[in-house]
Amino acid sequence: LYTQKYGQNKQVLSIGRVQTPTLALIVNRQWEIENFKPELYWELKTVYCETTFSATKGKFASKEEALNFLETVKQSDFTVTEVSSKKGTEYAPRLFDLASLQVECNKKFGYSADETLKLVQSLYEKKITTYPRVDTTYLSDDVYPKCPAILEGLRDYISLTAPLKGIKLPKSKKVFDTSKITDHHAIIPTGVYPQHVTEQERLVFDFVARRFIAVFYPDCKISTTTILGEVNKIEFKVTGKQILEPGWRIIFSKERQEVKEEDEERTLPLFVKGESGSHIPGINEKQTQPPKSYPEATLLRAMETAGKWVDNEELRDVLKENGIGRPSTRANIIETLFKRNYIRKEKKNLIATPVGVSLIETIQEDLLKSAELTGVWEKKLRGIEKKTYDARQFLDELKQMVSGIVKNVLADTTCHRFTIAPEAAEPKPDGLINSSCPLCGKGVVIKGKTAYGCSEWKNGCTYRKPF
Repeated sequence: LYTQKYGQNKQVLSIGRVQTPTLALIVNRQWEIENFKPELYWELKTVYCETTFSATKGKFASKEEALNFLETVKQSDFTVTEVSSKKGTEYAPRLFDLASLQVECNKKFGYSADETLKLVQSLYEKKITTYPRVDTTYLSDDVYPKCPAILEGLRDYISLTAPLKGIKLPKSKKVFDTSKITDHHAIIPTGVYPQHVTEQERLVFDFVARRFIAVFYPDCKISTTTILGEVNKIEFKVTGKQILEPGWRIIFSKERQEVKEEDEERTLPLFVKGESGSHIPGINEKQTQPPKSYPEATLLRAMETAGKWVDNEELRDVLKENGIGRPSTRANIIETLFKRNYIRKEKKNLIATPVGVSLIETIQEDLLKSAELTGVWEKKLRGIEKKTYDARQFLDELKQMVSGIVKNVLADTTCHRFTIAPEAAEPKPDGLINSSCPLCGKGVVIKGKTAYGCSEWKNGCTYRKPF
């Protein structure tokens, strides 16, 4: 219908109840960025005992107001008014479902959703990991007795599994809950030793294995400290977090070392209520930032939690469980948008092409390009499954909706017509990846963020070839 009405040169306009809302997410974000107008604001901070405190008032809309506050706090000493510490617990990350594994692999290695799916599918076919096309992070109760044997099979992680050997493994409801599983449980190792795997497969398996080990480790114990201060009745605040017992964090200690300094835990010096002294105040000029373009990892999350784009609370609950598309199809949906030349990639970000933007502009029916359509259908289909909604009524409503869309499109008198550009060519496979390292001959060539390297880099191989 849309092809006949708006397309030219016999090119097909591709529209689908999952594909089109996904494209609309990207296009709408692009419009938000293009229409964004940055605004200046100022922050008041002060340094006391080598610790930076921020004014609790927050942002100042004018520089004059910020300078007035700055002059006020320059006149007196800084006084600590309250010191509070609260102990807390951080639980181990959940086991992987397909979406969360795709997100992590995209963040860490830059793998596309489709690449991650193919890698974990290969591990499954080699009987190294369990069935990958799942949408749950839980295990069924019948898996629990098999877990010691699975841990025993993780021979490359013996230093991490040794503390769990010979003890009764904890059985947390956050991990084992049969009621949260439909067909298949979360992705975990099978206990089969990973042989004859590529470097990329090994990296994906490492993610899966460490998550599995971590759920049996103790919780991480933390202490959050909040310090309040005051200068001439102007309040300041700083918070810090200290890890008391790392627990499961030991499993990911290598990753923690790679965290940027600004994300590291901040341990505050010892402060005493009532103490006071000199301080160094100042104001920082900043400006509001536009929303960021979608990298594939964020888009996958947006597809999974599409409910936040829907106003209706009841529909949002349904979409939290189902999102846009299914775990096994989301990667293919994104690949389809590439092949249709509706989106392209700039570094890690997904950008809508002029063709993709034009298509969303052309579609006037909001139901075709919003998450709401998926929510309406999923809600009613669940009702049919539970026999609380009549199937015939659903079909009648569907026919009525389609009929209305057809009438509206045919009645459109605008001259909005455009030609679809040729489909994007299939990317040529990179011949270097997985080939033997030309320097050491032991490892294989892997792809990093800025250059090719060798899988034996940890053992001293210095091979590097920039892109």
